[in-house]
Amino acid sequence: MRVSHAVKVALFFAPMLFVSCGKQYKAQIAAKDAQITQLQEQLDNIQNTNTSLLDRLSDMSVINMAGSESIQESLQSINRQSGFIQDLTTKVQEKDSINLALVMNLKRSLNNIADDDLQVEVRGGKVHVSISDRLMFRSGSSNLSGQAQEVLGKLALVINDHDELQILVEGHTDNVPHENECDEDNWDLSVQRATSVVRSLHEAHYVSPERMTAAGRSFYLPKGDNKTEAGRRVNRRTEIIIMPRLDQFFKLMEMPDSPG
Repeated sequence: MRVSHAVKVALFFAPMLFVSCGKQYKAQIAAKDAQITQLQEQLDNIQNTNTSLLDRLSDMSVINMAGSESIQESLQSINRQSGFIQDLTTKVQEKDSINLALVMNLKRSLNNIADDDLQVEVRGGKVHVSISDRLMFRSGSSNLSGQAQEVLGKLALVINDHDELQILVEGHTDNVPHENECDEDNWDLSVQRATSVVRSLHEAHYVSPERMTAAGRSFYLPKGDNKTEAGRRVNRRTEIIIMPRLDQFFKLMEMPDSPG
């Protein structure tokens, strides 16, 4: 059988075409492989970036949670302090109201006594009743006069209506040296006078002794000038100080405990 010329030509060029197409396909495959490799690298980079972002978001979540807890604790602390301040303000207002009522009642009970011999005032959150020496004692003596007993009786009526309050009785003298068979000096005299007042309030007027303290201040806390007769007269006095119980006062000043 004779092969035509055209067939011969085709058979001659067929291997060349196959080789040419094979090279082209290999080139395309290589290009695709390179593209796949590049895309894989991009994908790996994106995944790494995502992992990093997730880690950072996790850290931020922890930070935000810690920050939120810190803010919450701060708010709770502020609320506790605000409540404490409001409660303290209320207690102070109540104490001021009690003091005001106490002063008014004392002045009403003692309105027949001259202002030169008795003063009632509020100082440092406490009610001070200052009674002159000439109304309470004879010169150089710690024995109470009859008028002193009358004054203390009126004081006791008011004091006994406020059994939540404590009583401090202070004896004060001038700086003129004093000494006799009973008292060694001015300090001793001031203590003896304070003790006489406390004893009378308890024994004659039924004020509970647990509420009272006697103290002698001698001439170390003057109200007037000890160089003048007028000043010395002012300094010779008995002060009855009516005040809140110290344990209640300190408890009032305590801050509420913070949660553990």
